[in-house]
Amino acid sequence: MPLNALSPLDGRYASQAAPLAPYFSEAALIRYRVLVEIEWLLLMAERPEISDVRAFTPEEANMLRSWSDSSEPSDGSDAKRVKAIEKTTRHDVKAVEYYLRERLQGTSLEDVGPFVHFCCTSEDINNLAYGRMLKDAVEREWLPLARRLAEGVAALAEATRDTPMLSRTHGQAATPTTLGKELAVFVARWRRQLAQVENVEYLGKFNGAVGAYNAHAVAYPEAPWLEISRELVERLGLAWNPLTTQIEPHDWMAELFHAVMRFNTVTLDFDRDVWSYVSLGYFRQKVVAGEVGSSTMPHKVNPIDFENSEANLGISNALLDHLASKLPVSRLQRDLTDSSALRNVGVAIGHSYVALLSSLRGLARLEVDGAALRRDLDRAWEVLSEGIQTVMRRAGQEDAYERLKELTRGAAITGEALRQFVSTLDLPEADRQRLLALTPATYVGLAPQLVDLLGEEMGNEEMRKWANEEMRK
Repeated sequence: MPLNALSPLDGRYASQAAPLAPYFSEAALIRYRVLVEIEWLLLMAERPEISDVRAFTPEEANMLRSWSDSSEPSDGSDAKRVKAIEKTTRHDVKAVEYYLRERLQGTSLEDVGPFVHFCCTSEDINNLAYGRMLKDAVEREWLPLARRLAEGVAALAEATRDTPMLSRTHGQAATPTTLGKELAVFVARWRRQLAQVENVEYLGKFNGAVGAYNAHAVAYPEAPWLEISRELVERLGLAWNPLTTQIEPHDWMAELFHAVMRFNTVTLDFDRDVWSYVSLGYFRQKVVAGEVGSSTMPHKVNPIDFENSEANLGISNALLDHLASKLPVSRLQRDLTDSSALRNVGVAIGHSYVALLSSLRGLARLEVDGAALRRDLDRAWEVLSEGIQTVMRRAGQEDAYERLKELTRGAAITGEALRQFVSTLDLPEADRQRLLALTPATYVGLAPQLVDLLGEEMGNEEMRKWANEEMRK
């Protein structure tokens, strides 16, 4: 753990956030910029309209692409060289251009050095680099983790679909439900937000200093620049935005960040509810050997994973909210405020990522305490008053609500007292017998069937197996 790191993501949480480093680190940003510059150079070589850039051999194209290939091991020397050049240029994108031109020297492609960064403003490179960066990080790292949480809880919901539980509204005893149904609510909410994250369109632009292809049209007046621009953006895996100022407006980023925020918010709500269920004793937490819950109270097993998740989700949402409201706003054709703000997208996604890992750790430690759930239900016979007064009203008794209110409101009611009350009611015999047989544990309505609405979307078999194994440990 780097003890001198300023950010917890690079210090205390460094090992957890490590999967995001290949996307959001300074070295990663440099690599994505190199990727864009190289793809632009390769495209120019393929377009006959840009006649001064000759066609490349397959070997030359492979050599260029290898310079930005994240799958190739790297000692970091390329990024270090770019940063060394930047000390002179004091311009990060220009440093990438000079680095590539320098690297072309002594190769068979030395003659195309003047066409590196041709017709480009730095934002042409940056917006495409950040677009690919976010697309890769979200699709390869964040989304799989978010799905894993949703499907892990889905498996737990399925396993507890029939487990009766006392509800609490306003913190007070309320109509019973099942544990599985309450967990299924979160799964449905998560899936809705996941679908929106999955459907976000990652936009990119490539149109010069003010978005009007000025230099392009002067250099090669006959070239179909809109077509060329679109081809470059799409070959980078992004959707083409043809109408921009110097900067791509970042509206799509706001859409992505708001969708992630909503997923975070559902997770935060889940964390707090599970924390409450642990506090009520509905869940026990597996004891980990050697772990300490309190520096002075030896008995403590605290729900720290859900607390840690809640804290990191709050930080993530605060940053995502700022980025979503700030990035789409830029003075006239551009100002530089987006540049500094964009450097924090990895921090925002990183805190969400760490939070999801914490929630998953907490989920894996949960064990349902059926005895505690039953004890709670057995102490809350008054919750049957809702069903009883409803049947009474169906039978035409206008004072049904008031009679049950007088009997149960603020009072401790036993099962025997409630059955005695039901025995005196003027009801059809079938209704009376049904109410006499009712208990808080059986008064769960359609809760079990509601879990089944998750259906085949419950998750793949591997995920379900993982969750069930974790619950058995």
